[in-house]
Amino acid sequence: MLCDVNQSSPEGAPTQRAPAEAGLHARVLDHLGTAICSGDVAAASVLSIEDLVDRYQVSRSVIREVLRVLASMGLIETRRRVGIMIQPAEAWSVFDPQMIRWRLASDGRMAQLRSITELRTAIEPHAAWLAAERVGDDEASELVGLAARMWAAGKAGDEARFLDLDIDFHRRVLAASGNEMFAKLQLIVAEVLAGRHHYHLMPHHPHERALQLHTDVAHAIQRRDGQRAREAMVGIMEQGFDEMKTMWAQTADPGDA
Repeated sequence: MLCDVNQSSPEGAPTQRAPAEAGLHARVLDHLGTAICSGDVAAASVLSIEDLVDRYQVSRSVIREVLRVLASMGLIETRRRVGIMIQPAEAWSVFDPQMIRWRLASDGRMAQLRSITELRTAIEPHAAWLAAERVGDDEASELVGLAARMWAAGKAGDEARFLDLDIDFHRRVLAASGNEMFAKLQLIVAEVLAGRHHYHLMPHHPHERALQLHTDVAHAIQRRDGQRAREAMVGIMEQGFDEMKTMWAQTADPGDA
């Protein structure tokens, strides 16, 4: 079922209308997008603007803008004499970072994490191999320094700093590959790393093997050893997924299986 959005609109404050509508749009979009991605609103369900206006107590213009965004992501399709129809998952823009966020918020979280990890395993090791060929000397040195800061943050249990550094590390490797399409995947990687952190699927103190593998990737890229960089990045992917599976088994409720 859909969640209602609680909101109030003070009268006599026209200067607040635009920011308020923007905030309402974001909240309705998140509620409806999450409901569709979680399956609470099933594929082939039909919605109407009037029903959504009534449910969320917002203007038709807010609902229309929300529907425009959802349509651009493949979640809905407007059909004449039918209404707004929820599309099957096969039609969704699954690379959209916002959709990834919604899917991570659903009961299908592990399936989403699995599919992204499989994508990363196919791309990031090759990106590391390319980076070893194409990276500049200064960039390579910065990557080694970044891996050292990750090690320190991980050992200190500073989860927020470790997350920021981890996201930056993988962003830099993708960018250093020199492949602009690989580089665009940094937003997806950031979402999945942030999602692991948010849903407690990342250990408080990263395993030493994971820290060592990041260091190995950085040093291999600096030494222009593409094969070693690739192997170490594969190790990072395998380690990450093993951590997720273990922590999910420890923390999931029986109904989450």
